[in-house]
Amino acid sequence: MSKVRIEVNYAGVGALLHSEEVAALVGKEASTRAAALGSGYASDIHQAGTRVIASVYTETPEAARDNMQNNSLLRAVSSG
Repeated sequence: MSKVRIEVNYAGVGALLHSEEVAALVGKEASTRAAALGSGYASDIHQAGTRVIASVYTETPEAARDNMQNNSLLRAVSSG
């Protein structure tokens, strides 16, 4: 058996995590989850220090109440 050596190109991985393509994929997934939750939920993406981050959050008091009673955000994210 031969030994396999893998070298990670950290600059390339960093560039990938900041790319517009990854931002589009992450944003699409977040908006899909927010849309599945219904009205009162929204999504947003932003560039963090090391990568693109997406958030799904409540916008209305009704959605916040729904989330508190049913854990809607957690269920939407973990159903994936």
